Amino acid sequence: MKIATWNVNSIRARQERVLDWLRTAQPDIVCLQELKCTDADFPTDAVREVGYHAAVHGQKTYNGVAILAKEEPRDVVRGLSDGVDDTHARLIAATVGGIRVVSAYAPNGQSVDSEQYHYKLQWYERLRHYLDTRHKPGEPLVLGGDWNVAPADIDTYDPKEWEGQTLFTAKEKAALKKVCDFGLKDAFRVLYPDVQKFSWWDYRMLAFPKNRGLRIDHLYVTESLASRLVASDVDREARKGKQPSDHAPVWIELRA
Repeated sequence: MKIATWNVNSIRARQERVLDWLRTAQPDIVCLQELKCTDADFPTDAVREVGYHAAVHGQKTYNGVAILAKEEPRDVVRGLSDGVDDTHARLIAATVGGIRVVSAYAPNGQSVDSEQYHYKLQWYERLRHYLDTRHKPGEPLVLGGDWNVAPADIDTYDPKEWEGQTLFTAKEKAALKKVCDFGLKDAFRVLYPDVQKFSWWDYRMLAFPKNRGLRIDHLYVTESLASRLVASDVDREARKGKQPSDHAPVWIELRA
């Protein structure tokens, strides 16, 4: 089984890219982030034509997440459902092929002295509560998403340059670690603890051709899925060409 995650940075702007990638890569499940469209504007019919069902939690102009799967997603849950007044469409969950799948788009945080940064840390706290109240570490669970955190020095092209900056602060890394302490493992790092690969590159200053990136898109799995991992990679080719997303798809493969 192949499971992927991809921040598409506007599904309407990137629709043909996404459809072409689905045709060629043939993942069984895809977690999408930053749709930037409402549920009604999501290209459900076009996705269905290439063989995928879609569960969508959209929002006009901002945010938005989805789960695409060859098998129809069941038991769909949208949002953190914790009673907090939050209009951001940042999480959707569904069951596909006996696996509970969560697609998440963590807040960016803007700058460390901003309200958005505080919201980001709170959001991570809420996500840990979501896991504690809805799931158990022993179940087959995968969280795919744009986490807007590079967890370690190896996950950035220049740790000294990024020190103290949003996406790489100690508080953000600690917040992500607390979520992982639920019983989640970084699938890419399970297989490749010392390999440096990035999933996001700034549009500016030739960051992509210079490979000045960060690894902020991850697939986290519980132990029952970690033991089935056989491969993981970043599809750098999908970042190339005209008008790409600033993120590339990240995927894992599980043995049956």
